[in-house]
Amino acid sequence: NVGYCMAVEKLLGLETPERCQWLRVLGGELARISDHVTRCGAGCLELAAMTPFIYAIEARDRTRDLLESLCGARLTSNYVRIGGVKHDLPAGFAAQCRDAIAENRKLMSDFEDVITTNRIFVDRLKGTGVISKEDCLSYAVTGLILRSTGVPLDLRKAEPYLVYDEIDFDVPVGEVGDNYDRYLVCVEEMHQSLRIAEQCVAKLEALGPGPVNVDDRRVRWPAKGRVFNHMEELIQQFKAVTEGPLVPEGEGYFAIESANGELGFYLVSDGSAVPYKVRCRPPSLINLAPLPLMVRGAMLADLIPTFDFINMIGGECDR
Repeated sequence: NVGYCMAVEKLLGLETPERCQWLRVLGGELARISDHVTRCGAGCLELAAMTPFIYAIEARDRTRDLLESLCGARLTSNYVRIGGVKHDLPAGFAAQCRDAIAENRKLMSDFEDVITTNRIFVDRLKGTGVISKEDCLSYAVTGLILRSTGVPLDLRKAEPYLVYDEIDFDVPVGEVGDNYDRYLVCVEEMHQSLRIAEQCVAKLEALGPGPVNVDDRRVRWPAKGRVFNHMEELIQQFKAVTEGPLVPEGEGYFAIESANGELGFYLVSDGSAVPYKVRCRPPSLINLAPLPLMVRGAMLADLIPTFDFINMIGGECDR
């Protein structure tokens, strides 16, 4: 949602309020944690390791509790709007977030204790699913697969958007480019996302109350509370949904660092409220392309951890 909305905002020439940008980063990092911990947990389960899967799922559900509290949905969230976000933080969210981060750190510590140096787990991942830096670049692979080969490309650092240039975090990289490197990079990225979430909460508290949407009724949707109680906002909501904002003629591309890599949207506007063209760059589809290289000459069983740590999302490939 963030990538698409920021592509539209780029064509509109809009810059969202500072508080909105911190909220978007917070929501994005919580979603990243949810994705990574699911990837690692499911990868363990498919290698017959139930205990770490339970730790991972508990951490995932605590994270999704935060997303549900933030926007009302646990997975397919619709928090981001063109020109802003649905609403500000709910009451008590900061304390709830800090508690969940502390609990997640404990769960991740337990998870790593039982799996990271486990001989069976290490043997199944080390030296399997290997891909070189050159092949990654040739196939335009991004995300933690590319970073596992030693390339520190992360759009949050390379081409900072929102307020990532104000946030202190590191970009973990691997050396070999095998499944074990991808696992280690994935785990460390979760720790970095927890750091980012903590900084977002602290900054939002320091900023205090403020606008979370642009002050342009032609673009932003009205708050639901007003839609249900005021005729003017009800009409505005109806027109916004049925017609949409008029976007000036032009074309633009905007990409974000999603959990799987570069997620970008290319838009062409003819000046109407309906895009002339929308093209999504889905990282899952592109990252899946070199799979034959990664399993060539391997054991059939090596396909399981390799596919797990590519983390192919079917719906994303369909784009």
